[in-house]
Amino acid sequence: MTTLRLTDLEKRFGGVVASEDVNMTVPAGRITGLIGPNGAGKTTIVNMITGMLPVTGGTIHVGDTDITHAPAHEICRAGLARTFQNIRLLGETSVIDNVLIGFHRHKSSSLLSALLGLPAAGRETRALRDRAMALLDRFDLARFADYPAGGLSYGHQRKVEMARAMAAAPDFILLDEPIAGMNDVESEGLAQIFRGFAEDGKGVLLIEHNVRFVARLCSHIYVLDGGRLISEGTPDHVLNDPGVIAAYLGDAHA
Repeated sequence: MTTLRLTDLEKRFGGVVASEDVNMTVPAGRITGLIGPNGAGKTTIVNMITGMLPVTGGTIHVGDTDITHAPAHEICRAGLARTFQNIRLLGETSVIDNVLIGFHRHKSSSLLSALLGLPAAGRETRALRDRAMALLDRFDLARFADYPAGGLSYGHQRKVEMARAMAAAPDFILLDEPIAGMNDVESEGLAQIFRGFAEDGKGVLLIEHNVRFVARLCSHIYVLDGGRLISEGTPDHVLNDPGVIAAYLGDAHA
C-alpha cells in the first residue's frame, strides 16, 4: 500500500522551533486526522509537505519517492494536492474555470495549438470541461458552473477549492480545515465526499479543529502541540489521553 510518510520532520525559523521530530504515516485508502490547538503547527506541516516551506530536517516520501526538497510542481506530479485554510480562488472567474485550472498537469496540447484552434486542442478542452462538470456534480455545484466563484457562499467556495484540488487526480489530498465556517448539514455532506475519496483509494490527511468531526471519519489521529506530536492512535485512545485533554480537548469541550 502506498503511503505518504514523514520521518523526523523539522522546521526552524532562525532559533524558533515550529516543528520537531514529527513522524506520521498517511496510507492510501484511509482518512488520517491531524488535530491540535491554534498555533500547534498543523499548517506548517502541510506547507512543508506541499513545498510551500523549505524543510529544515527530516524527510518526506510518497511511496519510494523522496519529495523532501522537491519544488511544488514536482510534488504535484508525485500525486499530492491540497486545500488551504484561507480560500484561494479566482473570484471574478467562473466556478468551472477555477476547477479547470486543477487539470493543468494533465493537459497534453500546447498553448500554441490552443491559440491556433487546432482540433486536438479543442477535443482536449471539451474532454476536460466534461470532467470538470463531473467533479462539480460530485460536489453538488453543477448549477453554479458559470457563476463567478467569488459570488458563492463561503461553504460553496470551500467546495469549489476541493473540486479544483481533485481535478489534479491526486493520490493524496491534504484538507486544511475544510469545514471551517460550515453548518452541520454542509459538514455532513462533505464527510460523505471525504469517505468517497478514501473508498476511491486516495489517502486523505484531514486537518481540523472540529474534534468530533475528525473522530467520526478517521481510524487514526495524530495530535500536534507546540510543533511536536504528543499523541497518536485511534479516536478513543486520543480522546482519552490526559495529555491531549490538557493541551486541546479540554478547551474544545468547554
